[in-house]
Amino acid sequence: MTMPRPLSLITGASSGIGAAFARQLAALGHDLVLTARRTDRLESLASELRGQHGIQVTVLTGDLADPATPQTLCDALEQRGLQVDWLINNAGYGVPGTFEANDWTTHADFLRVLLTAPTELAWRLLPGMRQSGRGRIINVASLAGHVPGPAGHTLYAASKAYLIKFSQSLALENRAAGVHVCALCPGFTWSEFHDVTRTRDKMNKLPAFMWLSAEEVVRQGIAAVERGDAVYIPGRVNRTIKTIVQLMPDRLALWLSARESKRYRNTQV
Repeated sequence: MTMPRPLSLITGASSGIGAAFARQLAALGHDLVLTARRTDRLESLASELRGQHGIQVTVLTGDLADPATPQTLCDALEQRGLQVDWLINNAGYGVPGTFEANDWTTHADFLRVLLTAPTELAWRLLPGMRQSGRGRIINVASLAGHVPGPAGHTLYAASKAYLIKFSQSLALENRAAGVHVCALCPGFTWSEFHDVTRTRDKMNKLPAFMWLSAEEVVRQGIAAVERGDAVYIPGRVNRTIKTIVQLMPDRLALWLSARESKRYRNTQV
């Protein structure tokens, strides 16, 4: 008997790291479920991957800022008889400006996308993974979750720190069942992220060695979750930054964060 192809659900799959996950998992022989808000981009990517790899790709458009979306997605999977083996919680974005400069609706939407939705999707899909004994969950966190939170992205580092701790606990709880969970923590990555936050001009001033491509982040992330790493930081420079910050006194680390964040954070909306 041949084993069925693994099925991967990727959130935020329309661009950047999410699209890179889709391409690399497709190349590994996974069937895919792609979800994001932009149907046209998802359909284009789905057509590309079906043609290149002969896999099945299901497109489910949805906005994770809507609290009903995680259940709606899982209901759609059940109706189609699809059992998810890999969950890639990738959807995310940044909200530029200080905390009080944005209205509560903006913050509430952000928290649902970055915190509530990935947590609920993991909760809903985990039982099937445990039953099959071959599940994988990658929560795309950030190096920002390991260093002091900067001004100008008040909730971003906090949400990524949550994903790191959540992934660690989830990994320990499910390791014996054959389910691997990993918080993938990239640093600066070439994507649309900084265009959306209107910080591209500032980002372009950073040295090239600070950056990784989305493809390299994903390649290292897939290897990390397969190894069973609960937390993984791609890139030697990023791992060095994390180690140095951890060794610093908190007051010094916070002072450095305040100084350096002015170079790449937008505290105005």
